Amino acid sequence: MISRLLLISIALLSASGCGKKGALLYPDMLVPAAVSALTVSQSGTSVKIAFELPGKDLAGRPLKDLAGATIFKRVESSLQQPDCPACTDDFRIFRKVYLDLPDTTQIYGNKMVLLDGETSRNTAYSYYVVPFVRDNSVGANSAPVRVRVTLPPLPPVLQVLPAPTEIKLEFVALAPDEGTLAGYNVYRGAKDEPMPYLPLNNEPLKDTVYVDSGLERKVTYRYVVRSVVRMPWGGIAESVPSNEEEGALAEEE
Repeated sequence: MISRLLLISIALLSASGCGKKGALLYPDMLVPAAVSALTVSQSGTSVKIAFELPGKDLAGRPLKDLAGATIFKRVESSLQQPDCPACTDDFRIFRKVYLDLPDTTQIYGNKMVLLDGETSRNTAYSYYVVPFVRDNSVGANSAPVRVRVTLPPLPPVLQVLPAPTEIKLEFVALAPDEGTLAGYNVYRGAKDEPMPYLPLNNEPLKDTVYVDSGLERKVTYRYVVRSVVRMPWGGIAESVPSNEEEGALAEEE
């Protein structure tokens, strides 16, 4: 009897292994986690979509083969009431973006930003994002986020004043026809490069003067400013860009 119990114990130890083992991982846990910080907002006549790519899979392990993300879009049937948030059958693929072929998508670290210019005034849209890896295995869906597109606010008027160590921007805008002015966003691009989708400021500027410093000498920069308006329904809308102005650090006198 003792010999039999000893044999059973040895068999159980062999089956479980002698060393410390990790938790069993199912295949559906090895796909990318959902993207985070998904935001959609009106920018001029377009919708700006921004999100952070996942760094881990659903099991919490680091991702090594993330290839990109697919953005899905739905035209809402009502401006006031969202369609079924949990329903995804009526979403359609808006764009599939690859990390190594970003096309018109701009990448800032692990953050992707793109514009949807296929919009109509007085229409609401919802978006969600799904990351994928190199073998086209898809990850977890983000929660859908809704945006309402309306007549964009009026743009500011911009003046650029170069100095030897900085470039000062002065701008002014009329009060919006709808909503409350929340501030301004300043965008800067190199002379021969596309204008970035993200502004220099993290939060809308309350002041109508912005001083840009830490610039390279003999480099020409391009600037635009957009008004930021908080709409009556709670959303944020940027105006179309102001007049574009160029500036470079002035020579020392």
